[in-house]
Amino acid sequence: VQLVESGGGLVQPGGSLRLSCATSGFTFSSYAMSWYRQAPGKERELVAGITSAGGSTNYADSVKGRFTISRDNAKKTGYLQMNSLKPEDTAVYYCEFSRAGRRDYWGQGTQVTVSS
Repeated sequence: VQLVESGGGLVQPGGSLRLSCATSGFTFSSYAMSWYRQAPGKERELVAGITSAGGSTNYADSVKGRFTISRDNAKKTGYLQMNSLKPEDTAVYYCEFSRAGRRDYWGQGTQVTVSS
């Protein structure tokens, strides 16, 4: 199993980034996907989630209206589009895949820094 995250970086407040999580080695389309983040000194928190077929999404209140989670089951890749970024969005972002009765899979994390 491989999960490779990309798209993080340094961006100014108000800017945008698109995170990707490319996968292989498991049945991507059978797993729900989530994005989590962890800021220094804080606990890891759920940012957004999407069902296995992509029909339903959910978001943390802090990112609603600014972030969009999506997935391409044919490409076995998940995405997190982040707009109107704020300094408080600075964190390491992780993709995670879950399926009832199976172990979870986590990406290695990608750093997002929002600063002027």
